[in-house]
Amino acid sequence: MTILAARVSEEPRVSLEDIRAAREALRGAIIRTPAVEAPKLSALSGAQIFIKYENMQATGSFKERGALNKLLSLDATQRERGVIAISAGNHAQAVAHHAARLGIPATIVMPEGTPFNKVGATEAFGAKVILYGESVAESRVAADRLIVDHGFTLVHPYDDPAVIAGQGTAALEFLEDCPDLDCLIVPIGGGGFISGVAIAAKALKPDIEIIGVEVESYPSTYAALRGRIAECGGATLAEGIAVKTPGGHTLPVMRDLVTDVVLVSESMVESAIFLLASLQKTVAEGASAAALAAVLSDRRRFHGRRIGLFQSGANIDSRVLAAIIIRGLERESKILSLRIQVDDRPGMLGELASELGRCGANILEVHHRRFYLYVPAKSTLVDIVIETKDARHAEEIIGKLRTHGFRVERLNASGGEPAPRME
Repeated sequence: MTILAARVSEEPRVSLEDIRAAREALRGAIIRTPAVEAPKLSALSGAQIFIKYENMQATGSFKERGALNKLLSLDATQRERGVIAISAGNHAQAVAHHAARLGIPATIVMPEGTPFNKVGATEAFGAKVILYGESVAESRVAADRLIVDHGFTLVHPYDDPAVIAGQGTAALEFLEDCPDLDCLIVPIGGGGFISGVAIAAKALKPDIEIIGVEVESYPSTYAALRGRIAECGGATLAEGIAVKTPGGHTLPVMRDLVTDVVLVSESMVESAIFLLASLQKTVAEGASAAALAAVLSDRRRFHGRRIGLFQSGANIDSRVLAAIIIRGLERESKILSLRIQVDDRPGMLGELASELGRCGANILEVHHRRFYLYVPAKSTLVDIVIETKDARHAEEIIGKLRTHGFRVERLNASGGEPAPRME
């Protein structure tokens, strides 16, 4: 699909005054989230990092700002008829939550493959959920029919002036709390968030840089701004920004106000999620972590600069987060998986365990494997997972085991891009 096929809006662009009006409308209904420095991430990246915690909103993301501003713009007839949204994630929950607060009937159309936890969370806010199609684009077909049949008002996730104005309120707050920022790095899906942020920030501070981030598998805006056709598709940790087409309202704003759009790899997004959890003690979904991934992917570019990042959402699947944390600990050698060949005689497993104890390792898991044909008949394999202090401690343990006659092979050795380390 060519991104340049997106219809460009002829309506007047959202202004700073619109964003300020949205801020007044939202006052008291959403959280004014804190923005603070992140010293450990600053030391890691070489930049001075500040984070605004939009994950503290009731539904765990910035999406509430735009959704609520749109809902507040409806007239009495539109409120009575109800609203509809197409979303498989944060926008669905934001619309459902605030529609329920305002007494507005809400219908959310989600793809049939949407995870149960996201469907359940949206229903828990009181919305009617309809599962239709294999993608958000196919869900839009069902939503369009319902709009015709019932007169629902569409609350678009990004391509709507009221939504853009609402999202821009986050930038007003960020620059109030951190007025000396040199750059804001913002994840791009359809472009609603970065458009609102760019309009507000550039109006208040014309010399500030606005840099957008997309994942390599969904380079829709990156391609559009270069006059290219975007090839999008595939699974990604950053599903919140896995959008194939920027909006007609958002593309002109990004073309005029966004300094650059950069692409980040899946492995760097994974590393950023892990670092935010381990160093910053905050849970970030992939789309949110993409901004930190951009800094870590090009440290020279951002070195010494004051960088603002939005912790834009925390709604990551718990099982995915658990896997990322374990994988991150493996990459740092704080969890070590070893395959050890020992003589198959009484007491050898005890000797191995004792040696690991003397080395200061904590045993997490053990599997005894006697029947691999490539192992000598009088030997056995022990697959063992241990906890260590760090990479140096891990190497010391492996060395001591080998010195004591154990044949040791390391399993799950790091592949791809390793997590950045403290210098």
